[in-house]
Amino acid sequence: MNNHLRLGIFMPNCSNMPNLSTYKPDPEDWHFSRNLEISRAAEDAGFDFLFPVSRWRTFGGECDFLGKSIETTTWASAILFGTSRIQIFSTVHVPAFNPLVVAKMGASLDHIGKGRWGINIVSGWNQAEFDMMGIKLEDHSRRYERTADFIKILKGLWTEPPGSFNYDCAWYNIKNGYVNPQPIARPHPPIANAGTSEDARNVVAEHCDWAFISPATLDGCAEVAADFKKRGDTFNRKVRCVAAVMVLCRETRKEAEKERDIILENLDSVALRNYLEELGIGSGSFGDHTMDELAFGAGALPVIGTPEEVAAQLHEVHTSGVDGVLMSYPDYYNDTVSFGKEVVPRLRALGS
Repeated sequence: MNNHLRLGIFMPNCSNMPNLSTYKPDPEDWHFSRNLEISRAAEDAGFDFLFPVSRWRTFGGECDFLGKSIETTTWASAILFGTSRIQIFSTVHVPAFNPLVVAKMGASLDHIGKGRWGINIVSGWNQAEFDMMGIKLEDHSRRYERTADFIKILKGLWTEPPGSFNYDCAWYNIKNGYVNPQPIARPHPPIANAGTSEDARNVVAEHCDWAFISPATLDGCAEVAADFKKRGDTFNRKVRCVAAVMVLCRETRKEAEKERDIILENLDSVALRNYLEELGIGSGSFGDHTMDELAFGAGALPVIGTPEEVAAQLHEVHTSGVDGVLMSYPDYYNDTVSFGKEVVPRLRALGS
């Protein structure tokens, strides 16, 4: 595999992605038909992966932030069928699913995509969502203990002979676990986690293949990526780090900055307050961000400017030790097409 910066999109399978603002150039891009167009544009542009948001209820406000959403395993099945090369992730909340069910769904998705499916595993942080299901989230460290067991079960069901896998822990009792067919991807589909707390870093280092990170600064990218990779080394494992970035690329820097200002001038204070309240309760991953940084791209690293400037900034992210970027945009389809034409060639010319 080459050392190019891997390019991915944080997809708008939820409404009003990615900003907590009433400014939204394409308010209907959460619809599946639009998601498929964006996915195919990303594939045409040579992108590497697509990553969906998993939400179960709105954060409210005038923008109804993430209020409409397409569930990510069903979403992935259709996107996989509608594309041919790009890797597609699903996002799964541990408290909401039995791992054997997820293992079966994941194996099926991997067959639909001929080995192109991956999973992002979330321990759970939004109590309001789980209240709807009658589920009480445990303390943060206990959530990640459960996540570690969940991943061990997935791997066992995907790699050991069907009907032979057994696992007993505080949360699950798998007896003669049977998943057949098993995934095409070997040894198993890639497993990601988007947490950066101490508990999350330890679980990722031992059990996951990808770490999705959201540092507030470029220096933060380097620091967090280095820490994940060092921890992975202690288990003789390679962990890829992918940084969430909010890309606003326009013909001139003045145009890009003006659009950023419009986004922030239309900040939805109710949605942002609700978002911050839930993050404060359970996430543990956004402690260094300002209010504006959380409103603009929901905490992703801002990458703003001309195609040359955006390529240069992403090259810096790459040289900081990050393996890939998970990009959000104000206008997903048009920005994906223009990024492929204007930024990708410049980025590759820089060696990223």
